[in-house]
Amino acid sequence: MEYIRVNNIEDPLFAKMHTLLGEIFPPEEVLEFELWKEPLEDPSIRVFVAVHEGEVVGSTEYRYYPDWNIAMTDFTIIGQSGLGIGRFLAKKREEDLHRLAQENGKTLFGMFAEIYNPYEREDFAFGGVMAMNPYVRREVLSHLGYKRLDFSYVHPSWKNDGEAVEGLDFCFMPMDEQLTEIPSYWIVEFLSDYYSVLSNKPQQWLDMIEGLKQKDTVALLPL
Repeated sequence: MEYIRVNNIEDPLFAKMHTLLGEIFPPEEVLEFELWKEPLEDPSIRVFVAVHEGEVVGSTEYRYYPDWNIAMTDFTIIGQSGLGIGRFLAKKREEDLHRLAQENGKTLFGMFAEIYNPYEREDFAFGGVMAMNPYVRREVLSHLGYKRLDFSYVHPSWKNDGEAVEGLDFCFMPMDEQLTEIPSYWIVEFLSDYYSVLSNKPQQWLDMIEGLKQKDTVALLPL
């Protein structure tokens, strides 16, 4: 299996990846094909595909923020079961992020991720791929070391229609497993930057951000 970076909308691998995105994720989670042009060309956004026998069977997007020394996993797609795609992507992503942190003269502090909460919302089909079942994914991410940040989370729809997307938790995987909380301003600054590309923010998201500004820290809870 090959781990190949995609940074051009004209790359045939990107078309295959975008098709896979549409098969796995609900529409409000998928950015339109043409709108991927700038993100793919952004050197800070790292989009990789897992290629097996010429086909895109998985993908992951993530980014490293040198100023904060943290990362964000945007998504991980497993297109087929029985190929070890999840482990392959996780290890390759981890190696890449540790290298980026090392080049920044630091040891990676941790990584954010949005994680579906099937206990709150169960209508996720994920293309019928059982490895993408939210119960399975949640447990896998818990095994990796992710912890749930203690606040009610929504995010703006990637359709930029002003709707709030619910049914997820915002989580953080600290490299130091003894860490029990992180500064709330980190979360505010990170989410404000991360969603700056979307001009139409829902009121629920704005209220969430204001609530976080009133706190000093946010606890890390078991996932």
